[in-house]
Amino acid sequence: MRRFGPIVLGLTGSIGMGKSETARMFRRERVPVFDADAAVHQLMAKGGAAVAVIAAAFPGVVQDGAVDRVALGAQVFRDPLALRRLEAILHPRVRGMEMQFRHRAAMRRLPLVVIDVPLLFETGGEDRCDYVAVVSAPAYIQRARVLQRPGMTAERFAHVLSQQIPDQEKRHRADFIIETGLGKHRALMTVRRIIRSLTKGV
Repeated sequence: MRRFGPIVLGLTGSIGMGKSETARMFRRERVPVFDADAAVHQLMAKGGAAVAVIAAAFPGVVQDGAVDRVALGAQVFRDPLALRRLEAILHPRVRGMEMQFRHRAAMRRLPLVVIDVPLLFETGGEDRCDYVAVVSAPAYIQRARVLQRPGMTAERFAHVLSQQIPDQEKRHRADFIIETGLGKHRALMTVRRIIRSLTKGV
């Protein structure tokens, strides 16, 4: 008999690979998704549990009771020590929110949940998952997608990539690969195959 709790599928992928859209596909297929980025936004929004701690660690970044992400980004951009300090504040709190999500899923006896974490491999998060799916696309598509984002520059894109494990290594370490460069329909078919394979007989 399988252990108590749902199968946990980690969902990750480098910037611009289409991970957010893929997470929405899982939701539309009625698979609950924990969004680590959304958890961070919640922690830094007005009334968020991390606002006071971030205000103390990074003076001047809180405006009207919420963390100004642009101001915070300016303090941690290209400053590894500042980034580690921020991660030490956020990661344990996000982890706690994730564990609450998983507990609720277990109480509901759900067969499968997805943990959407951009830096899953970089933070060792794959150890908390039963399987990992990597969202991937050709480098030229990735670059075009990212540089269309407001405020994004080639320099910032290169910096973000330098903080992430290369796509090829992520693909090698994945249990499943979801290609997004071939259109949404192809990606959705892959998502559905993954769900069927993981919940078969559950």
